[in-house]
Amino acid sequence: MAQQDFTQGNIMKQLVAFSTPIMFSNLLQASSQFINSLWVGNLLGANALGAITVSGTVIFTVLSFVIGINNATLTILSQQKGVNNQDGLKSYLNAFVVILTLLALVLGAAGFLFSEPILVMLNTPAVMVKEATSYLQINFIGILFLFGYNFIGTILRALGDSKTPLMFVLIAVLLNAVLDPVFISIFGLGMEGTAYATILSQCIAFLVGIYLIIRRKLVPFGIPSVPKSEEVLLILKLGIPSGLQMTVISAGVMALMSVVNSYGENVVAGFGAAQRIDSIIMLPASALGTAVNSMAGQNIGAGQWARVYRIALYGVLYNLFIMLILAVLIVLLAKYGISLFIQQEDALRFGTEYLKIIAFFYPFLGLNFILNGIVRASGAMFQVLVLNIISFWVLRYPLTYVFSNMMGEKGIAFGMGTSFVISSVFAYLYYKFGKWNKQKLFEAKE
Repeated sequence: MAQQDFTQGNIMKQLVAFSTPIMFSNLLQASSQFINSLWVGNLLGANALGAITVSGTVIFTVLSFVIGINNATLTILSQQKGVNNQDGLKSYLNAFVVILTLLALVLGAAGFLFSEPILVMLNTPAVMVKEATSYLQINFIGILFLFGYNFIGTILRALGDSKTPLMFVLIAVLLNAVLDPVFISIFGLGMEGTAYATILSQCIAFLVGIYLIIRRKLVPFGIPSVPKSEEVLLILKLGIPSGLQMTVISAGVMALMSVVNSYGENVVAGFGAAQRIDSIIMLPASALGTAVNSMAGQNIGAGQWARVYRIALYGVLYNLFIMLILAVLIVLLAKYGISLFIQQEDALRFGTEYLKIIAFFYPFLGLNFILNGIVRASGAMFQVLVLNIISFWVLRYPLTYVFSNMMGEKGIAFGMGTSFVISSVFAYLYYKFGKWNKQKLFEAKE
């Protein structure tokens, strides 16, 4: 569980060793949502499952912004680690703790008070509003724990440790899987039970994380104090556009669904099943994006630009290797994967066809994760935000709309796949010719 210094050593070995636990962490978090849905659907019925699905959209939107703030954490702390500035590391840690705690308290209070109006605004079916409101309010009460255990994981990854965060995620996922049926059925708490199970598991994972980092002195935490104004400004400068990146992605997905919805229930069902498999397939690329962000950040802090460019190269090659293997597997097993979720013939046919078409476009989407991760490591968050806007709103949504009009439902996959290719070209052009490597977050140490 030792922290790694990425400014020296074999880059490829480090990339594989560092990214693998992140992949498993992402897989565990995805499986947690799946298991939670299984318990709720089987124990409480379709309306309850619908209620947590709608509420989950609200929680995901809030969490997306926090993930963006965590990307700023990863960049700032990894650069401080790379330059070996222990005082700066401790000072910025304090600033992040104060800012994220205040943010959690504000969002928690606002979310609790406005849960019902938000759900009504989202056109939640009237029969689901009461249960969904209770579920959402309990989650907002415990939002500090959700923020906390995600934040601790981000800190450790910035310092080169991806194995310890995997343990926190494993604790949260296993506890949630066990506590869900206990709170729902044995304690008879229904929908509220699954919310209590979620925040309790996150609370325990958070407390275990705090205990370990203090006991083992993994992180230079101190008693929280008022952060310096320049620290707050830098965090907001990086954190706000980084948070907006996730909002742009979330909104873009909703826009894409408007195209899919126009083709009727079978296409919607098939696409929904395909997206569940999509979300699993994208986990390695997402993990590699996080890994190269941390690795490049340390080397940018140390001024070792030659290693930064090699990290980008090896990240791209490793991404291509993994995603091509997954593409072949998807082509061979697409029908079996879709049939895990749906049996209706037309929906099964569309979902299978969609996956087989888009499978070999996955490596291009992975390139975006890698190159954006490298650029993000320099602090060029606004530029990555612009690249995401181009990817979703200039390319993916319009191309999906145009291709589907030209080719029918089959065009959905071709339009999205084509957007992956073109957006990866934009990402490469900015990586190659942009000014991201001129960013300077900190003055050089004397």
